[in-house]
Amino acid sequence: MKLIVGIGNPGREYDRTRHNVGFEVLDRLARRLAPGEIARARFKGAAVESSLGDEKVLMLKPTTYVNCTGEAIGEAVRFYKLAPAEDLLVIVDDTALPCGTVRMRPSGGNGGHNGLSNISQHLGGDGWARLRIGIDPPGQIPLKNYVLGRFTPDQEAALQPALEQAVGATECWLSEGITTAMNQFNSTD
Repeated sequence: MKLIVGIGNPGREYDRTRHNVGFEVLDRLARRLAPGEIARARFKGAAVESSLGDEKVLMLKPTTYVNCTGEAIGEAVRFYKLAPAEDLLVIVDDTALPCGTVRMRPSGGNGGHNGLSNISQHLGGDGWARLRIGIDPPGQIPLKNYVLGRFTPDQEAALQPALEQAVGATECWLSEGITTAMNQFNSTD
């Protein structure tokens, strides 16, 4: 079993905000891997099960809000007895990367992201893969306002191909592993 988690906030008011790019990638992935499947309430989130080849896949959108994402992930990891280093991929927004940049890493710090920090607390470390999608630094805008805001038209133009690139990277992670996914899909800029 592989667990893929998109980070975001539940509710219409957060749709299409910068903080919800993880949800957007997961929605696209679910349409590709499990067309027509309806998400079920599981693990403090909305979950869709599927498979890719012989690998079972659980796609999870936590409904705990970004800052408490670790609660949902911790429940799923414990239930399935997953090894986070091999079985977990978290898809997240990143203000340290230019908008439209995609970077996958096998582990890492939280980079000031409260959701990633919460996941590390619930899993007892940061040894799990993450796929970061750049949303640009906030500049003079307070961070909370920026991440909960919507993309500018220029950012939206850069974001759309990055969302598809992130879906491809996730599928590659599932079928060929993290090294191949990083080599094929990490942005080079």
